[in-house]
Amino acid sequence: MSDPINSIISKALSEGRKALLEHEALELARAAEIPTPRYLFTPLGSRPEPDFPPPYVLKIVSPDIIHKSDVGGVRLNIGGDELEREVGELVETVKRNAPNAEITGVLVMEMAEEGVETLVGLTRDPQFGPVVAFGLGGIFVEIYRDVSFRLAPIPIEEAREMIREVKAYKILSGYRGRPPADIDALADVIVKVSQLGDKYPEIMEMDINPLIAYPRGALAVDVRVILGE
Repeated sequence: MSDPINSIISKALSEGRKALLEHEALELARAAEIPTPRYLFTPLGSRPEPDFPPPYVLKIVSPDIIHKSDVGGVRLNIGGDELEREVGELVETVKRNAPNAEITGVLVMEMAEEGVETLVGLTRDPQFGPVVAFGLGGIFVEIYRDVSFRLAPIPIEEAREMIREVKAYKILSGYRGRPPADIDALADVIVKVSQLGDKYPEIMEMDINPLIAYPRGALAVDVRVILGE
């Protein structure tokens, strides 16, 4: 039986790419049984026809564009009746702002509900090997740098301990009337990311930011994967 994760990695490396395109990174996460919002990759020039309801998030897909927002490559809260027009306008905007970038297509993703933004990351240390990280996500990671680390792979009990270690655990455990986040769902994602780092040495870095925590479940909204050989 073929390994879908290995297929995704091998395809990118065979094409000379060190970073997965966003829909490939989401596909890898899904193959690892990490929950993501529903999404549809629409190749350039194709008509977007998602089989899930609006509102949508649109993201440009390009191997040459890292910071999509800087070139107008992200649009939020798009309704179904304006989807095709918005996709076309998104592509034209990015072409103006990044004329030399190769545009592969547009990612149409369902908008995730609000929750607590966390992050799970993986880096490969030259001495110690894969290291997994957990902390608050979004802009908070840069402001507070409140992150816990472990050598991968780790068991579920250690993943829960990582979550309890961060100072932001108070927010996750229920704060000022907020319902507590699903700690087990977060821990499960940490474990799966750590297993990816252990099993696939080609994965140099992986970032899920944000991983949105809910009272029940969690969603990997933005996934980035950097490869090496």
